[in-house]
Amino acid sequence: MNRFVRRLAALLAAAGIWLLSGGGFYDRVSGRMTELPGEERMKNVRVLSDTAPQRVPAAAHDTPPEPAVRTMSLADAPEPAPPVLPPPAPEAVRETTIEGGMRVRNGTGYWVDAAELLSQGPGLTLPAEDVQILIIHTHGSEAYTQAGLDRYTASDANRTEDTQFNVVRIGDELTDILTEAGLRVIHDRGIYDYPSYTGSYTRAEAAIGQYLENFPGIRVVLDIHRDALGSNGVVYKTMAEEEGTVASQIMLLVGTDESGLEHPNWRGNLAFALYLQNAVNSAFPTLMRPVELVPQRYNQQLTPGSLILEVGSSGNTLREALAAIRLFGRAAAPALLDLVEAD
Repeated sequence: MNRFVRRLAALLAAAGIWLLSGGGFYDRVSGRMTELPGEERMKNVRVLSDTAPQRVPAAAHDTPPEPAVRTMSLADAPEPAPPVLPPPAPEAVRETTIEGGMRVRNGTGYWVDAAELLSQGPGLTLPAEDVQILIIHTHGSEAYTQAGLDRYTASDANRTEDTQFNVVRIGDELTDILTEAGLRVIHDRGIYDYPSYTGSYTRAEAAIGQYLENFPGIRVVLDIHRDALGSNGVVYKTMAEEEGTVASQIMLLVGTDESGLEHPNWRGNLAFALYLQNAVNSAFPTLMRPVELVPQRYNQQLTPGSLILEVGSSGNTLREALAAIRLFGRAAAPALLDLVEAD
């Protein structure tokens, strides 16, 4: 009996071992141990990998497993992110008032006697019954520092084709003032310096020539620009110190023939500039910068009253430039009316 029991126990033990190994129980249990927890068990679990950890052979327990290495072709590599550059440092804007009066800043080798030219008078008259004045802008896209509601889409630094915010707007203002005073004015609102800055004077010259052909009474051509003053990261805004008015300053520029281009009557243009300078300076002593005399002629050979007006600088705002041209127009209009021929 005891022998029979011992043999039965041995058979049952062998069968149990087969059930655990050959019957697949170990594999099923091992597999469950390596599965990730299901959704219902993930509330407080942070999953670090999308794959279950691999079983490590016993022989490898003495050394840590090698890290997985992922190879990537250049085609698969993501494009590097563009470098994040710091914003450009804003340029400092400083106010300056340039003493003008009846001075001439002579940038040529010619000797001029401003007092004598002023005493001789402007040397031109305006017809009573014809167009007398042309206002044009060789560099029409020149604009001012954006401020307040005066915002524009820039085509370049302090430049825009939007005529509400560039020097064409200054020409609109001067045209209205001179017209209301009784003068006959044409305002060319074209942009001659865009898309190409090069050749702008050639294009403007062709336009002026066409106006002179159509309206031979034109004696005065005012080419309105704005100046650019600055260096070493500092931009200067010119400021007139007229009581109760925040305005930029204005400069009259006169060309000569010193560059080699024909312009025999440039002294007549200079006399006209001094005539206007005197009229405006008498009314608003800080508005005008010195008259600038330069070697280039800038299309001023076309009429005896051709001048460049630099209204403010790039550091000024549009409002300051508009205030300046209003002061200029108020003083210049009576002086121009005095040149109109009697009927």
